[in-house]
Amino acid sequence: MRRREFITLVGGAAAAWPVVARAQQPGRIWRIGLLCPTRCVDAPLDTLRQTLRGLSLVDQENIAFVYREAEGDVARLPGLASELIEQKIDIMLTAWGTAAALAAQRASTTIPVIAIGVGDPVAAGLVNSLARPDGNITGFSTLALTLEGKRLELIKEFNPITKRAAVLWDPDNPYSSLATRQIENAAGVLSIHIVRLRVAERADLDHAFAALAADRPDALLVPAYLALVADRERIVDFAAAHRLPAIYSQDEFVHVGGLMSYGVAQDWFYWRAATYVDKILKGARPTDLPFEQATKFKLVINLKTARVLGLAVPPTLLARADEVIE
Repeated sequence: MRRREFITLVGGAAAAWPVVARAQQPGRIWRIGLLCPTRCVDAPLDTLRQTLRGLSLVDQENIAFVYREAEGDVARLPGLASELIEQKIDIMLTAWGTAAALAAQRASTTIPVIAIGVGDPVAAGLVNSLARPDGNITGFSTLALTLEGKRLELIKEFNPITKRAAVLWDPDNPYSSLATRQIENAAGVLSIHIVRLRVAERADLDHAFAALAADRPDALLVPAYLALVADRERIVDFAAAHRLPAIYSQDEFVHVGGLMSYGVAQDWFYWRAATYVDKILKGARPTDLPFEQATKFKLVINLKTARVLGLAVPPTLLARADEVIE
């Protein structure tokens, strides 16, 4: 089916959606499905619940969450999305990343989907327009590609002697390939040589670690894609054992001992997602809600790890940090 035909079909389905204005259905418990590429507890769900409570949507009173977790296995996402549809959910939230959003798109063209943390929803084929999404999907974009070069600048500022940096990448992952090119573009300006280390699946990490140990670079960059997040503790432990300065895309890495991270503040996404849930349950359609781009970013530095690595944190960088772990 050609894309134009697909959009027409989806648009027709969207027009047929029932209006779900909750004010007219007292006593109903709305079912919210959460599709999580790793574990749902890894997401800042407290922010989601608290914001929903402020909007008079209270867990186990008038809403109920239904969870499905891929535990780091992307191949499970389509099946889990279909399971959520079978559970008669009213809305689906995909808790992080493009892969989960695509799985939700394939599972249903009618259930409203709020996709959280998508890199580029237009390029991924999720929507035709950010301002007015077509079909049943809206959500929030990380602007992640624009951050990859910034991370290289930050690790260079942290460790000025950096001349060679390794980047973990997956040639079969569209986001990873784009991210690596962004890093290489920034590296040309900074006079840094980039070494690509293939990590397409979890088993590839051992080969990457061997390459890093044999030919140690000055820094390591860990972009934002699922296979790496699922193995964050292994990656952080390796970097510490080999005294390798590394910068990560998400602060989960820093909270388990990583040196530093720079990326979108995840709680912002879940706060905004709660407001979208509220609007949809009041009758709005995903096509009425723009696919928003992130506006809140977070720099996290782990001083304890810096001391272990023998690195002094530049005062200018420390002053810009949003969170410092002692």
